[in-house]
Amino acid sequence: MERILPKYFPFFTMLALIGLIFLLRNITSLEHWTCQTVSTFHQLQNSIQSALKTSEMVLPEKFNYSYCVHLGQKPSAEETREESNLLKSIAWPEPLVLGLPLRQSSDPAQSYYIIQNSGDLQVGGQLVAKVQMQNFIGQPKKHGGDFLVARLHTPELRAGVAGQVHDHRDGNYTVFFPLLWVGVVQVELTMVHSSEAIMVLRRLREEQSDRVFFKSLFRSGYLSETTVCNLCLSVNQQPLCNYTDPQTGETWNCYKPKMLDCETRINHSKGGYKKHLLTVYESQFFQSGINIKMPIHAAGIENVIVQPASKEQIKEKNLEYIPSGYYYQGLWRSLSGVTMRQFNDSSAITQCLRGKMVYMYGDSTVRQLYEYLIANVPEFKEFSFHSPKNVGPHMAVDSSDNILLRYRCHGPPIRFTSVYAAEMHYISNELDALRGGSDTVILISIWSHFSTFPVQVFIRRLRHIRRAVIRLLNREPATLVLLRTANLQKLDPESSLYNSDWFSQQLDMVLRTMFKGLNVHLVDAWEMMLAHHHPHELHPPPAIISNMINCILSHICPVRRKRRRS
Repeated sequence: MERILPKYFPFFTMLALIGLIFLLRNITSLEHWTCQTVSTFHQLQNSIQSALKTSEMVLPEKFNYSYCVHLGQKPSAEETREESNLLKSIAWPEPLVLGLPLRQSSDPAQSYYIIQNSGDLQVGGQLVAKVQMQNFIGQPKKHGGDFLVARLHTPELRAGVAGQVHDHRDGNYTVFFPLLWVGVVQVELTMVHSSEAIMVLRRLREEQSDRVFFKSLFRSGYLSETTVCNLCLSVNQQPLCNYTDPQTGETWNCYKPKMLDCETRINHSKGGYKKHLLTVYESQFFQSGINIKMPIHAAGIENVIVQPASKEQIKEKNLEYIPSGYYYQGLWRSLSGVTMRQFNDSSAITQCLRGKMVYMYGDSTVRQLYEYLIANVPEFKEFSFHSPKNVGPHMAVDSSDNILLRYRCHGPPIRFTSVYAAEMHYISNELDALRGGSDTVILISIWSHFSTFPVQVFIRRLRHIRRAVIRLLNREPATLVLLRTANLQKLDPESSLYNSDWFSQQLDMVLRTMFKGLNVHLVDAWEMMLAHHHPHELHPPPAIISNMINCILSHICPVRRKRRRS
């Protein structure tokens, strides 16, 4: 017997291994095992999976993503023309010669501006500054394309307004500032990126749309796998799970797990950021303290005195640029049609929102507004859905005043930590499910999570949202719809490649154009951030958020004009 065992030992070992694998693959169907036994086999299963590397994520491979912009429902001829016009409207000037060395690129330290009209300035007029961009060897630039932002401000009055930059495409720029208050005002001019850096960002947007990648967990019983997901994935690497939305045609894909079905998907989350995106040459244009968000100083005076308007001066006429609003004494004063009111305490907010249902859809910048209301109105009671705080969905109710607040994130792509797949709803579908009416307020913010994708992807998403907004307003014209725009944020060499203000500005221009002419209202977060003295942040500080809330509530509860007596 002892002589026979060695002879058949490999055979019995193979049978035992086959039986063990069969047992592990079918462990989920065994319902009567003790918890300890199941736990033991679960640990063993995970160990075997780790050894065989069956549950590891497959990182994105390099391939051409240009066809991704054509995914989804085919646009009509009119929509195709609109897309073409939108892309032309945001086209960015290119350098005359590509591949210039760093010493010939824009140097904010050697560039300068000159105030053109420093004398006899009055409220209602405008200040004009001329900008000359120079390179690192002190020579004037011969082409445009630098991304500049500007504001005019008076620190003592906590007053500020955004300026408008006009690119002459020859290294010269003109900045226009409306004069809206009396006192000493000073110019603040910033180069966010050089024209050379913009070319790199444009390349990344078109060629590396997966530089932020996503993942999903798949699970069935005690068997689980995680795979990479994105808008566009290579079919050559492994089979795909297609999660195209049946109503909008919006596409989303994950690599299919090796041992599980596509129907076993549990969640969606941010996978990570691809590294080493730039060449050594390209990285020179992204240096903190040198050419990312650096000030440009005046060659001469930087402060001027603004006098009160004379009787002959007509306010806000013949201006090159009229902003959506400005700050004075720290409060936002709108110039876009709504009369601003101040809601300084919880009772004022409650009175305005009484009988209203407020639906907030989008990213964390609109969730921030939801959180502000919850924190400042103690009457709101939140319902727990066991949702992560930073993800949602969230709902709060003030039952005595009949107020409902709801927040839900927009559909993929979204870079949240973990969202249940069942909670991934597209905004357009949510809008189609609403009744609407005078008691309904819609607030949408969607921009930041699209910064890594070609602009066509964002246009397609906005097209679906716009269609849903039109349908909603057609069935209930009294519904109030507000769009929160993009805003500037803090940048360093790494974050610039994923979340640059240039990406945000491009998306913001598209959003404004696509919703122009509709009965929707903007909460101009871009200008409210740019005009404020606070440093740029993705999530603005309470001083700016409170002004946004006042803007929103001023639309919900407008100032009633007194009727003239006949």
